[in-house]
Amino acid sequence: MRAASFPHSTGFTLIEVLVALSIVAITLAAGVKAAGTLTDNAARLAQMSQAQWCAENQLAELRLSRQFPSVGDTDFECQQLGRSYRGRLLVRPTPNPNFRRVDAAIADAGGQSLLAISTIVGQF
Repeated sequence: MRAASFPHSTGFTLIEVLVALSIVAITLAAGVKAAGTLTDNAARLAQMSQAQWCAENQLAELRLSRQFPSVGDTDFECQQLGRSYRGRLLVRPTPNPNFRRVDAAIADAGGQSLLAISTIVGQF
C-alpha cells in the first residue's frame, strides 16, 4: 500500500501561527500602554481642575471681601474632592497705586507646583 499524499495541505504552518501570535501580542501591548496613558492623563486633568478651583476660590474670596490687599505673601490650604492642596497668594504692587497684582500659586500635598493664576484687584 502506498502512503496517501495530500497535494494541498490545509491549515497553517507553525511559523505562520507564531508570526500571527507575535503580531497580536505587540498590538495588545500597545493597546495596554495607550490605555495606561489615557488613565494617567485623566488623573492629571482631574488634579489640575481641582487645583484651578482652589486658586479661583481664593481669588473670588479676595474680590468678595472688598478689601484692598496688602503687599505680601499668604499661605492657605484647600480641600477639593478629598484631596489637599497648598497654596500661596502673592500680592504685588503695580505701577498704578490703586491696583494690586495677585497670583494664586497651587501645589499638591507633596509640594510640587501645579499652576498659578493671576488677577488684578482694584481699590474699592
